[in-house]
Amino acid sequence: MSMANNDVVITGVGIVTCQGVGAQAHVAILGAATAPDLKIETARFAPYPVHPMPEIDWNQQIPKRGDQRQMENWQRLGVFTAGLALDDAGFKDNAEACGTMDMIVAAGGGERDIAVDSLIVDEGLKRNDRERLLNEKLTTELRPTLFLAQLSNLLAGNISIVHKVTGSSRTFMGEEAAGISAVETAFHRIRSGQSTHTLVGSALVAERQDVILLYEAIGAHATGGWAPLWSRVEDAGGGIITGTAAAFLILESRAHAEARNARIYATIDAIGGDRGSRDEGRLEARLDQLAEGAATGADTLVFSGASGQHGPTARERAWLDQRFPGSPVRGFSAVTGQALEAQFPLGLALAALTLGAGLKVAPFDAASEAAMSAPARAAVVTTVGHSRGEGVAILVAEK
Repeated sequence: MSMANNDVVITGVGIVTCQGVGAQAHVAILGAATAPDLKIETARFAPYPVHPMPEIDWNQQIPKRGDQRQMENWQRLGVFTAGLALDDAGFKDNAEACGTMDMIVAAGGGERDIAVDSLIVDEGLKRNDRERLLNEKLTTELRPTLFLAQLSNLLAGNISIVHKVTGSSRTFMGEEAAGISAVETAFHRIRSGQSTHTLVGSALVAERQDVILLYEAIGAHATGGWAPLWSRVEDAGGGIITGTAAAFLILESRAHAEARNARIYATIDAIGGDRGSRDEGRLEARLDQLAEGAATGADTLVFSGASGQHGPTARERAWLDQRFPGSPVRGFSAVTGQALEAQFPLGLALAALTLGAGLKVAPFDAASEAAMSAPARAAVVTTVGHSRGEGVAILVAEK
């Protein structure tokens, strides 16, 4: 098989954000004349603003109530969105294709028992022998079944059960870098001929006290109301506003896609991830390396996954302005929130939908982003992790 036939193409997009459910809803938002309406929840987790989950009818992708009941929300959201991707690619009822389909998922650590966590913290304020306290509570309060239902690889397991995707399965953990590694691995496996069609993606439910605590432990979460992504101020917390979101993609070799006359959104030209120290310009040097070969100009649209966190976001923006002069930038956290493991797959989903429909995307932040003079013919997707990990993908539209 020639390398051209091993081009990695995107043929299915499953996407859920605060802005809505499914590819069509997001094409409508991306193609609109103005930025999408702000969907933000500021009261429920005050002082932390969060982009909330949209209205979802779980029955559309998870028909069995028993299946729905035994999953927590993040698994439900992931299984639902994976189903959207399979539908979108025309694979949903193809038992043979699903049976040989590989799957790569990026997942967090599952949901926690907030009541037990709170109990331990409250008791810990009254006692000094906290190691003993912890052992007592772990033996008396924790339900092993809860822990088993929360294993990170159970998102993949539930996708296998509900959608019959039963090829190889891998799960990556580790914040934004997990989402980068998941898509990068899928890309290289198809490019090298080890796989022909892969379901890859992630889901985050940001509306959880344990997720907010993760960010707040390092002072990363914005506080108060919403503020534009590129101009968040240091006296309103750490700058990140999280969002509930999920994105799953169907990646195929061109040969596999063409053999079944699949609609192709875009080709992934290159994809890479890295991590390391960010001191002394090393972050920018790595981004330069990852973006090697990317075109620049008015018809190359940059979907930046910048988190909003003050230091890394300012550095990424300065790098983008220098590396992609004349290319419009769209910081998608402004409209979806930051989605941790799902951030990179989400950026790829938005880029694929934009290229597939040949859209001009209105600025998400009119004060800091330029309008597009031409429809996008290429897209660059970035994700700079809030504490470590960077990824860049380069996509091109079909001729």
